[in-house]
Amino acid sequence: MNFLGHVVRFIVSAIVLMLVGFIVPQFTVGGFWSALMLALVIALLGWVAEGIFGKRVTPFGRGIVGFVASVIVIYIAQFIVGGVAVTWLGAILAALVIGIIDLFIPTPFDAAKRKEEH
Repeated sequence: MNFLGHVVRFIVSAIVLMLVGFIVPQFTVGGFWSALMLALVIALLGWVAEGIFGKRVTPFGRGIVGFVASVIVIYIAQFIVGGVAVTWLGAILAALVIGIIDLFIPTPFDAAKRKEEH
């Protein structure tokens, strides 16, 4: 994916996080810039988790392990990004809503991953 593709992906992720902040109780995002930074931090923490534990234990993984990783990454990200407040319940609900949104709006990463699996 080229640089512009990454920029578009982070902008779309920020918009999704703002939408999740609107829908999910106990998950607040201060504004677009906080959401953009949150998207970047979530991506970086996911990359670190993948490097340490392998592809199965990332926010992009499938199943319960990927879901739990998503919850932990979302919860930890609040301590790095200003303007974001998340409780454990908010992180669980946010991971669930983000997972549902990803089913309907797949990212280029998801499409490439599905292609690798088949």
